[in-house]
Amino acid sequence: MAFDIEMIEKVYATMAERVDKARELVGRPLTLSEKILYSHLWEGMPTQAFTRGKDYVDFAPDRVACQDATAQMALLQFMHAGKSKVAVPTTVHCDHLIQAKSGAEADLAFANKQSKEVFDFLSSVSNKYGIGFWKPGSGIIHQIVLENYAFPGGLMIGTDSHTVNAGGLGMLAIGVGGADAVDVMSGMSWELKFPKLIGVKLTGKLNGWTAPKDVILKVADILTVKGGTGAIVEYFGEGAESMSCTGKGTICNMGAEIGATTSTFGYDDSMRRYLVATGRQDVVNAADKVASYLTADAEVYANPDKYFDQLIEINLSELEPHINGPFTPDRGTPVSKMKAEAEANGWPIKVEWGLIGSCTNSSYEDMSRAASIVRQAVAHGITPKAEFGINPGSEQIRYTIERDGIIADFEKMGTKVFTNACGPCIGQWDREGADKQEKNTIVHSFNRNFSKRADGNPNTHAFVTSPEMVAAIAIAGRLDFNPITDTLLNDNGEAVKLNPPIGDELPTKGFDVKDLGFQAPAADGSSVEVVVSPTSDRLQLLAPFDAWDGKNITGAKLLIKAFGKCTTDHISMAGPWLRFRGHLDNISNNMLIGAENAFNGKANSVKNQLTGAYDEVPKVQRAYKAARIPSIVVGDHNYGEGSSREHAAMEPRHLGVKAVLVKSFARIHETNLKKQGMLALTFANEADYDKIQEDDTINFLDLTDFAPGKPLTLEFVHADGSKDIIMANHTYNEGQIGWFVAGSALNLIAAGKA
Repeated sequence: MAFDIEMIEKVYATMAERVDKARELVGRPLTLSEKILYSHLWEGMPTQAFTRGKDYVDFAPDRVACQDATAQMALLQFMHAGKSKVAVPTTVHCDHLIQAKSGAEADLAFANKQSKEVFDFLSSVSNKYGIGFWKPGSGIIHQIVLENYAFPGGLMIGTDSHTVNAGGLGMLAIGVGGADAVDVMSGMSWELKFPKLIGVKLTGKLNGWTAPKDVILKVADILTVKGGTGAIVEYFGEGAESMSCTGKGTICNMGAEIGATTSTFGYDDSMRRYLVATGRQDVVNAADKVASYLTADAEVYANPDKYFDQLIEINLSELEPHINGPFTPDRGTPVSKMKAEAEANGWPIKVEWGLIGSCTNSSYEDMSRAASIVRQAVAHGITPKAEFGINPGSEQIRYTIERDGIIADFEKMGTKVFTNACGPCIGQWDREGADKQEKNTIVHSFNRNFSKRADGNPNTHAFVTSPEMVAAIAIAGRLDFNPITDTLLNDNGEAVKLNPPIGDELPTKGFDVKDLGFQAPAADGSSVEVVVSPTSDRLQLLAPFDAWDGKNITGAKLLIKAFGKCTTDHISMAGPWLRFRGHLDNISNNMLIGAENAFNGKANSVKNQLTGAYDEVPKVQRAYKAARIPSIVVGDHNYGEGSSREHAAMEPRHLGVKAVLVKSFARIHETNLKKQGMLALTFANEADYDKIQEDDTINFLDLTDFAPGKPLTLEFVHADGSKDIIMANHTYNEGQIGWFVAGSALNLIAAGKA
């Protein structure tokens, strides 16, 4: 039986009536995305039609999921909300704080020792507040959600940008910051600007070396890392129906890399097969009763240009395998063109590592198809030229692929099997030699390949591709290897051509596992004690942020003018910093240390206007805070792209930054800033970015009149006494302005005013 089947049946019980009413109000057929949104309104039955990209709407998500790195801060905030139990089904998953180094057994043992304090904290808080707890080693949050919790037509939020993976089972699953999660866990509504809709029509059928991964790599190449911002991507067509459920999950997962709010597919037979295989026949029985409401109206897919704000068409029969990168997931190169691209750009041809796994590609099908390539290499006596590693997505997958001989196939090629966890995908990789910062190339099946993300080396050129292509390229040891046309020499000097990958969508013998690694919460957690040591360097109880004093912010200093790409990795790095995710003051020492200063082209080097000397960004900001001087951060386009980590908003708030003024924001980061009581502003005229000077002092002239739809006026006073008046736009509504006034959204919850 599925977890929370009563909740799922309750969602389906009201869906038809609510969707029918929404269709009447909107006056046209509805997409799947609209059906899910309108059936999850906080008010219940729809009473009005909403304008895409304009109206802020309150929703009632069905569930919340948190991973261990973000759960710490989310639960520390929830402890201030004054609630005895979470209001909706919630889970915590320990998958981020496990380093990949020696292999699964040793690495997990080390993590359990190194992060025992954090794991114990998460376990006890979960036990106290009615939260399901998935222990270290149980698997990656999004794979576990797909296997156990996702259901067609549901709405969920999660404190990780790749929560969107559950779209592979027909959900709208959306990544958020911890403060948003706290709202929903506390029994409040969740606010979202009604998204625009991008339709992707898939025709034909995948064949040969092409995999579901190539669909999203192609879409990322088309839309870029910000092309999906503020939109839901809905996939449909015969090509969509021909793919596996986990393949759909892969596509939805990387929707985070185009900035999409989420991505989804309509309910079909592949989802039925997957639900049954993972022990959820009861969900199929319930979903089949409302099946027509779990996909778009027929007219939508028949004439999609009438119903989507943007339409993309991809013929899967003609789609070529892609290799995206380096340094950005939207730079797509078909495999046939990689040789020329690599030569033209000076990319290192020799491949040092091939890595398969992450929440994006760690399913049974992924592993079995990649293993089919490995088996060929072993059978033909081909020695792999690159090192190889895998991360199974869950203990259920690991146990099953071990039973079916797939792990043994990998190990025959010298593959290192890491823990069922995120590992290298999030920078949790203790890669030997990475500290030398040598220029090199790796290929992986992960979702992100930003500079320094995998191993901390800024000169590692990371390329994203499918698991089967990772296997082939790692065996060849060359980035320009094209398995469709090229051959490999075996140990006898014979030329061998690899056959296209094959693999089972689902295990023919069914899934199996001895211990899922799940801890159910206490029925009554009132007696459970949560202890945080005041001397801990890993955990720190939170103090409320100060409320706004009602005055204009004046005399503010420019902390940094960030140039170019500034992701949440640049604002709050992961890797070794993950150990401080539960200690706001300690982790604030990584604030903006990866951002490039527009005035000197350096990272972590900004001018301290109090001394005139250059120093590390956190040290300069701490000096301003000590002197009670406010500051602002200026940034470029798509500021805050990447992970949902709210630390990127909480750190500047904690250290005294008052506002972030940029050309444009990534959706989650803008919301995170608002939730923490900061000013998230955009240039009314992007060219004004160039007017910002290093020694500027900033005065807000009309913050006292802060109101929805009304731009703010900022005065930038330069060192020579000259001034520039710059207009700043914002997207705050009345409720969000209330967060700013109170000092944070959490302050309102704690006061019982939210």
